Amino acid sequence: MLKKRKIIKRNINNYKKIVSAEEIKRIKKLAKLLKGKKIIHINATPDGGGVAEILESQPSLERSLGIDSNWYFIKEDRFFFSITKKIHNGLQGLKISLTEKEKKYYLNVNKKIAEQLNRLKPDLVIIHDPQPLAISAFYDGAPMILRIHLDLSTPNQQILKFLNPYIKFYQKVIFSLPEYVIKNFDASKAVISYPTIDPLTKKNKIIKPKKLKNILKRLNINPSKPIIAQVSRFGIWKNPVGAAKAFYIAKKEIPDLQLVLLGVMEAQDDPSAPKIYQKVKKYAKGDTDVILISDLKKIGLKNEVLVNALQNCANPILQLSLREGFGLTVTEGMWHSKVVIGGNVGGIKFQIKDEKNGFLVDNTDEAAKRIVEILKNPKLAKKIGEKAHLSVKKNFLITKLIKDHLKIYNQIIK
Repeated sequence: MLKKRKIIKRNINNYKKIVSAEEIKRIKKLAKLLKGKKIIHINATPDGGGVAEILESQPSLERSLGIDSNWYFIKEDRFFFSITKKIHNGLQGLKISLTEKEKKYYLNVNKKIAEQLNRLKPDLVIIHDPQPLAISAFYDGAPMILRIHLDLSTPNQQILKFLNPYIKFYQKVIFSLPEYVIKNFDASKAVISYPTIDPLTKKNKIIKPKKLKNILKRLNINPSKPIIAQVSRFGIWKNPVGAAKAFYIAKKEIPDLQLVLLGVMEAQDDPSAPKIYQKVKKYAKGDTDVILISDLKKIGLKNEVLVNALQNCANPILQLSLREGFGLTVTEGMWHSKVVIGGNVGGIKFQIKDEKNGFLVDNTDEAAKRIVEILKNPKLAKKIGEKAHLSVKKNFLITKLIKDHLKIYNQIIK
């Protein structure tokens, strides 16, 4: 079933401090014909992951432009999310298959959601990712947009074949990068729009030194020793074990090095996370220089506060993903003027220009080499970090995403 997510109030005018006043004017002009229109965003989960973070800001900013924008998420059982996790992994290339029982269950849930959506009577619906993708077959109301945030460069053809009939019902499909557009897809329906971060959220602001010091103390992190971190859910594609391996290689040259892996398990759509966490924990063997963070309740801090603290204190920041639709944790680290060492895949290699505004690596040995290089060369770290920040400011802020979406909304509603 669908549950309505509370929207935190934000105003497009507040972004004049970061982007030009002319850009805000262009955005407002695009919103004029959409005023009063009821738009519904639907995704899998209210918390955790890049999609939920984008939706923390997007509907709110659309509302500040006079649009009746709303956010709903799926409230379902563990079996449904175990199926959609298989679909998610399959679309990113994992060799996996669905049973007839799983397919039927997935479609039945989507049918129930569509029935509920019919009663809401929106003017436009935006579906985010595969969990609610098949709604399109059972809903006959407003036009629909599908926003795929995944890396579809090498999809499992069996999973794609199952979903293709439902994808064809959408008026537009938004992909994060050109190489993610499905082979032989209708070019008139495909749109490219990059995911973005909101620079005005707590997560992306500079944290005061005293507050930072207190947070690190609570986490048993020593601020006087070098810190590297990876901020990502404990998932198969995020490669947290690879980050730990790179850390141990680098530690041979930098003995007091500390690694923090933050993967708070609050995303309901990822039931495999506890297994990956236990695998990393076993690999670290109780090493006190490896800090694993997965449970907010034990710490008593909000996720955005934790992420903000780590993005401010760690340098370099790791994102050694094996697949990555885009990688907003990379964007966040770059926004904080940090050196990000990322896997040479998907959206990471789109954001990072190797040796200019960050580093791309193909394995743990390369990652370890770059970690040592940055920690031993503060001037290089500063130079790359400054370029990283400017790159995000130019290309990957929420105002750009809002503008992209308003253009698409106007095309469809016309």
